[in-house]
Amino acid sequence: MKIAIVILNWNGKQLLERFLPSVIQYSEGADIYVADNASTDDSIDFVTSQFPTIKIIKNRTNGGYAKGYNDALKHVQGDVYCLLNSDIEVTPNWLTPIISEFETNSETSIIQPKILDYKNKSYFEYAGAGGGFIDKYGYAYCRGRIFDTVEKDNGQYNDTTPIFWASGACFFIKKSTFEALHGFDENYFAHFEEIDLCWRAFNANFITKYVGASTVYHVGGATLNVANPKKTYLNFRNSLFTITKNVEGFLFGIIFTRLTLDGIAALKFLCNLKVNHFVAIIKAHISFYAHLPRLLKERKQFAKKKNYYPTTSIIWSYFIKNRNTF
Repeated sequence: MKIAIVILNWNGKQLLERFLPSVIQYSEGADIYVADNASTDDSIDFVTSQFPTIKIIKNRTNGGYAKGYNDALKHVQGDVYCLLNSDIEVTPNWLTPIISEFETNSETSIIQPKILDYKNKSYFEYAGAGGGFIDKYGYAYCRGRIFDTVEKDNGQYNDTTPIFWASGACFFIKKSTFEALHGFDENYFAHFEEIDLCWRAFNANFITKYVGASTVYHVGGATLNVANPKKTYLNFRNSLFTITKNVEGFLFGIIFTRLTLDGIAALKFLCNLKVNHFVAIIKAHISFYAHLPRLLKERKQFAKKKNYYPTTSIIWSYFIKNRNTF
């Protein structure tokens, strides 16, 4: 089984300088690509001169994560794609459990490893942690991370188990599955596109798993940190995109509940004097309404399955019942 590791880059010379050496050192047998999203720095010249074995793909425009990978993967050969953030440090033998799972269980189509925090390596990292799930209203959470509560890694998620979504920070997917699902939805630009892809995979009976025997460390927020209102905008808008396209059941009841909960979140930002984030949520909903006709049309094209959520409302469980671990 041939693994192709594809690192999407945009003006990320410092990240490539710091993290590419571990990828090269510990990824024997894999092909490594850097897919550049029309960078304006000298990151690609740097890679070419310092790491001549790395294959370079140059995208014409910066289409974000979704379009960036869709464009780049057209030029990548391999049985399995590993979509790897440029701020990931990999570990010895990180690929071995992943390859073993794919080869042993042919029904497995998507895999995420254990993702720990590069800045505090005994704790899980926000974006993915021990594998992702979603509640009835489209709020995403992880084993090892629910909202802002992040667990210490005590071996509690060292298993191999089905999950609902795998983090785009380190995302393994069979080439055949990626092509069958027609790749990422490019309207997302960034954030939630991997959850949308995994939801479509779930509805199409592909299996997504977490493999805790493989570990990587993620800086997180290196391109767009949590304090940036654009991140808030994309997360809220793209979450609404995702449930509209994929949720089974009475859509408008779920949407109405989401609008109410998002309104409360916006008011909380306003009360905390985070006006830019308040405005970001308003803009997210305006954009969602503008895209709604397209989304409803796409909704008709996708299969739907029930029982996609293990808990009805993660907000209720976390804020009302004080449950802060998976």
